[in-house]
Order: sequence, then structure tokens, then C-alpha cells
Amino acid sequence: MGMEEEPRTVNALFTELVTACVPPSSVDVDQLGPEAQEMRAGLIRHCSEAEGLLEAHYSDLLAGFDNPLDHLTLFPYFNNYILLSELEHGLLSRHVPGPPPARVAFVGSGPLPLSSLVLAARHLPDARFDNYDICGEANERARRLVRADEGLAARMAFRTSDVAHVTRDMAAYDVVFLAALVGMAAEEKAHVVDHLGRHMAPGAALVVRSAHGARGFLYPVVDPEEITRGGFEVLAVHHPEGEVINSVIIARKPPVPVPLPPMEISMEHAHAHHHSHGGAVVTRPCLCCEIEARAHQKMEEMPLEKLPS
Repeated sequence: MGMEEEPRTVNALFTELVTACVPPSSVDVDQLGPEAQEMRAGLIRHCSEAEGLLEAHYSDLLAGFDNPLDHLTLFPYFNNYILLSELEHGLLSRHVPGPPPARVAFVGSGPLPLSSLVLAARHLPDARFDNYDICGEANERARRLVRADEGLAARMAFRTSDVAHVTRDMAAYDVVFLAALVGMAAEEKAHVVDHLGRHMAPGAALVVRSAHGARGFLYPVVDPEEITRGGFEVLAVHHPEGEVINSVIIARKPPVPVPLPPMEISMEHAHAHHHSHGGAVVTRPCLCCEIEARAHQKMEEMPLEKLPS
């Protein structure tokens, strides 16, 4: 098979698989038997390898142009990244209001970091992006794509590191994006989320890519409860029904609780002490508990996001 024929064959097979998995489906991959689960895990690994090789091929192809960023549409799934980035930015803006993020980390950026490129160019033009990948060759390929754009290159860093080893630096980011194929097994994903929960800054947002229905044969499914156990508040879970493949989970590390002023603390203590000499006493819950209760109530009342068919 020739050099030009191989990418076309991989692309055709991948397109056929995606087409089979995209229609709405009632399949719950968590309910599959052991044999089917093993087959699914193998399929996700194969898809990951194929996607990586496809991105490396097109990254090399784009690097041959004077300005690679002018030719990103050559990648056959470029429009999917346009739509996914627009969706993620919209959900982030809606559920985590406030000033635009100044520093963003993208974990699992790969040799063709289209998500970061689209977000930086179209949605977050003033933000600095740190792209993390464990593969040094992938980062070298990615760097070549921004070499002709001085402004974008100045805002794009590519760091070769396992994010599980990044500790102090994680507190610098306003938003962290977690790519779908970072931690393909459930326990690996849980380990990454737990690490981010321990080291991200209070109030920082986490955007996690997941999958739903039959799309779980293409990408790992992330249980929102796993995000909660990692120390985050889950603000939204969105399952697209159109061209966008990945589900999106928007979460936030809770802000640091605001302590009561000394006078209020003294009054609370005196009030409790005054009633401690009678019968059973029901004390007023602390401010932290009230904040947590309101947050849980808000999350329970929040409907899941859905795109129209």
C-alpha cells in the first residue's frame, strides 16, 4: 500500500465506524458483558492509535506549507473541531460566568492540536495555552504548525509531561480541558481527575470530554459521579445528537469557603451555649454547609443540556 493510499484507507474505515456509532442509541455500554467490554476496550485502543497516526500524517502535511494554519481545512474532521470548540466555549461561558480565562491548559493535545488552535484563534484570543502531551514527537510536530504566526506562537506552549506529575503549575490555570483519550480505562481517568482536583486552583473550571450511547464504542464514557468524587462540582452534562461526537462535562473546583467574621462566630457560639442547658438542641448549620447544600440543590434542579435534533 502506497504512502498516499494508507491515510485514505484509515480515514475511510474510521468514517465507516463513526457513521455506525453516531445515530441516537439506547445502548448503555456499562451494561455490556465482560466479552463485549473487552471488545469495546480494544476498539477504543485501535481508534486511538488510528487517530494518532492520522493526526501525525496531517500535521506533517500541513508543516510543509509556509503558513500551516491557512490550510487546516485539509484535515478531514476539521469541521468537527470547529463545532466541538464552539460547543465547549458556549457551555463554559454559560455555566462559569465571569472574565474570560487568562491561562488555559489542554491535556492530551497531540501532534495536531486543533482544539487549542480553534479555541485560541476564535474564542479566547487573549488567553495563553499550555498544551500537555506525554509524547515529545507529538509536541515537536505541534510546534511547527504555529511557527509562522508570531502572535499565536507567543500564546502557545507545548509541554512534554504526564499531567499526573504536574502539581504546582496546575494552580495557575483558569480552565483545564481534558481530552477524551487521556486515561482510556475508567481507573486511569479517575486517577487523572483526582490529581487535577487536588492541584487545580479553587474556582477553576474543568472541561471533560466523554461519550454517550453507541458513541461509547469510539471514546471512553466518563461518569459525572467520578468527577464529583475527584473534588469538583458538576455544572452541566451535554450529550450532542449531531455531528459532534463527544459529550461534554463542565465542572468547577469549589471556591475556598469564606469564613464567618469574628463577631458572627462569637454570636453563633453564644447562641449555641445559651441553649445547651435545656433539652435537645438543633444548631444552625455553618455557612460552609449552607453553601454546599445550595450547590447540591442547584445541581439536582439543573436539567441536562441537549442540542436539538
